[in-house]
Amino acid sequence: MQPKRNILIRAISFLWSVINNTRKLILNLLVFGFFIIVIVALNQDKEIQSPQNAALVINIQGSLVEQKRPSDPLDQIFKDSYEQAKDAETLVSDVIRAIETAQTDDSIKMLVIDSSQMAWGSLTKLQAIGKAISEFKASDKPVYAIGGGFNQAQYYLASFADKILMNNKGMVSIDGFSRYRIYHKELLEKLKVNAHVFRVGTFKSALEPFLRNDMSMAAKTANKSWLNDLWNAYVKDVSAQRNLTPEQFDISIKDYLVAVKHANGSFAQAALALGLVDTVDSNLAILKELVDVVGQSKNKLSYNKVAMIDYLAQQDVMAPRNDNANIAIVVAKGQILNGHQPVGTIGGASTSLLLRKARLDDDIKAVVLRIDSGGGSAYASEQIRTEVIALQQAGKPVIASMGSVAASGGYWIAANADKIIAQPTTITGSIGIFGMITTFERSLESIGVYTDGVGTKELSGVSITRDLPVGFKELMQAHVEHGYAQFIQLVSAARGLSLEDVDAIAQGRVWSGIKAQEFGLVDELGGLDLAIAAAADLAKLDDYSTRVIAKELTPMQQLYRDILKGSINTLGIEPRPASALSKLFGEVEQSLSIFSKFDDPQNTYLFCIACQP
Repeated sequence: MQPKRNILIRAISFLWSVINNTRKLILNLLVFGFFIIVIVALNQDKEIQSPQNAALVINIQGSLVEQKRPSDPLDQIFKDSYEQAKDAETLVSDVIRAIETAQTDDSIKMLVIDSSQMAWGSLTKLQAIGKAISEFKASDKPVYAIGGGFNQAQYYLASFADKILMNNKGMVSIDGFSRYRIYHKELLEKLKVNAHVFRVGTFKSALEPFLRNDMSMAAKTANKSWLNDLWNAYVKDVSAQRNLTPEQFDISIKDYLVAVKHANGSFAQAALALGLVDTVDSNLAILKELVDVVGQSKNKLSYNKVAMIDYLAQQDVMAPRNDNANIAIVVAKGQILNGHQPVGTIGGASTSLLLRKARLDDDIKAVVLRIDSGGGSAYASEQIRTEVIALQQAGKPVIASMGSVAASGGYWIAANADKIIAQPTTITGSIGIFGMITTFERSLESIGVYTDGVGTKELSGVSITRDLPVGFKELMQAHVEHGYAQFIQLVSAARGLSLEDVDAIAQGRVWSGIKAQEFGLVDELGGLDLAIAAAADLAKLDDYSTRVIAKELTPMQQLYRDILKGSINTLGIEPRPASALSKLFGEVEQSLSIFSKFDDPQNTYLFCIACQP
């Protein structure tokens, strides 16, 4: 027995030695890797220089947003359970600031729009950038757009260029706007899950996936209306930039097929023939055309250029933040949740705190509330609206500036503003309210689990493991109806409209900004710049400057983010694209869990699922 025992001990000892040495190796690699990251990131910062007579490259990464979510750059490497990395995000304000600065910067000779890494951008955000590009052209500096191909959002920005250069294997994909959702009523029935819904509003369709297997006619009617408004705006803008009539640009699939056949099946040549692009050639030929304008880069591998992120970093060093600004901008972007929420999401407590800071800051004379939200918790929405009123009572006017979306709870927090300014393509309205509680008594019964007991009152045993008492259901419906009455009364008083007029345009229906102005839900059509000017006018400010009031990162959080972001960019680490199957599972999970974050204490929500920015 002794030899066998010795062999076992030696085996265990060897195994432990391997595990322990592996642990030490991993820890050492992490430590050394961290120092390498720091050194690389710091050296990268020192090398940020703006070449002379260069092209500024507007290379948008990921989605265009009003405010970035807090993110760990390592999320780009370590994916979620469906192998999908978090999308990169680019601030619309950063893109506009870079273009505006370059317009009068003698070191910038040309603007190059390279949107190949841009995943998505709503039409209102694209229009704001398009306006900045148009103003840049007044400097008589050329604007080129380059790409291996262009999706619909990418092409919108490209259309503002003097010249669009596309690879000869590329294509321009113009698909139109649509609204499709995943419906799972039958799935819930098979899982024996009961969805108890309480709502008011003919068009309040946020809960339809839980109640139907298809889109209702009311939802189709409402969605088609605002989708048509957005598409007409897209066609009008792009056709004007490309010197085409709307009919020449917005052709049918039949006419497009004819153009492709005439081009012997080449999508690139068809785009050229249709006037969508100006040059179709190899990447080498396109590179040469850019070199002819601004010369070669120092390493001779590309044209003389500076990337937007580096250009902005240099500008930030030269122009530090103005802490004595007299107009505050508070961004309310994302779902409206309760409590303190991270940047990129609206919290009833955290967003209220930002508005309170503006109210208590003696330098701040007016506030622009920039909204990009389809709503959420009714309780949190009311907290924020209360702070808007407190600002007004303190003598500080509030302008609501609507971005891509300001609907349902997003409209609730805007309603009492001194002035509401939306863009023609803003999605707004959705004045309605609903409640939903899911219970799992049938699911549990199917596997032999039951809930039973006694209580002193009918409501004392309310639980997700039991069917809801009839009295509780009646109370919830009465509460939701009361909430809807409050909503239309609030809008009626704030907007000077009759209750009947508000009810007629409410019912949870979604409208475009241009329709909302016709109905009196907004005052003017325009972007953030118009809202800032309106705030200065109401505050009687001749000289004014702006400052964004936002939740600030701690010094350690800022260092961590900057170091990791800089190092990952430097090392060129890119996430592996997710498979089609993983994307499908991700969409299904997102659809099923859309309300999982909601935590309204009374289970009532001002939320427009069709309006997510």
